[in-house]
Amino acid sequence: MKALVLFSGGVDSTTCLAIAIDKYGADQVLALTVSYGQKHIREIESADRIAGYYNVMHKTIDLSLIFEGSDCSLLKGSAADIPDESYEEQLKKTGGEPVSTYVPFRNGLFLSSAASIALSCGCEEIYYGAHSDDAAGNAYPDCSEEFNESISKAIYLGSGNHLKVIAPFVNKSKSEVVRIGLELNVPYELTWSCYNGSDVPCGVCGTCRDRIAAFKANGIEDPLMEAEKK
Repeated sequence: MKALVLFSGGVDSTTCLAIAIDKYGADQVLALTVSYGQKHIREIESADRIAGYYNVMHKTIDLSLIFEGSDCSLLKGSAADIPDESYEEQLKKTGGEPVSTYVPFRNGLFLSSAASIALSCGCEEIYYGAHSDDAAGNAYPDCSEEFNESISKAIYLGSGNHLKVIAPFVNKSKSEVVRIGLELNVPYELTWSCYNGSDVPCGVCGTCRDRIAAFKANGIEDPLMEAEKK
């Protein structure tokens, strides 16, 4: 096994999965999905479908107990509403602090867990889909270039110099992620990004807004929003 991909079933992680498969082949890639107590399971269901589409090994782990004390609006234990605003608008209200949908140190926890699993399975690389739009303004600090450099070094050293972390989009925008994915024929119609668990994307939460804009920047409509109109 060559690579483990942290895989949520969303646009960014699915594009990472496609990159790893293109490089190594489906039989050399392990997709790892984390259940962390989110309010809905639409992304996890999408991850299952996409893993089947690519015929890759798919593992799901449950880390929800770790976030029981958090009031992050994405989590089941929170009564807070998920904001229907862009991240830019949310950051104006937080004064530059992380937005309410920031799950505490999620990427740090996921990457550490992934490192243990990757080493146990003989993987040499971990891919994850952090991109510059999420890091902008400190909305999600564990998506920043500085965070990536630090966690990558820690995992490399802690694995005895065997395990590398690959963040192919850390300096790229979401529209660039979509452009790369379109070149790889990523089945974006199978992905799910919306923070709400409705039958169709809400179109107004931060991640929906970013997703719609990314596809528009590439001259096409988000396939999920297009399907909703039919």
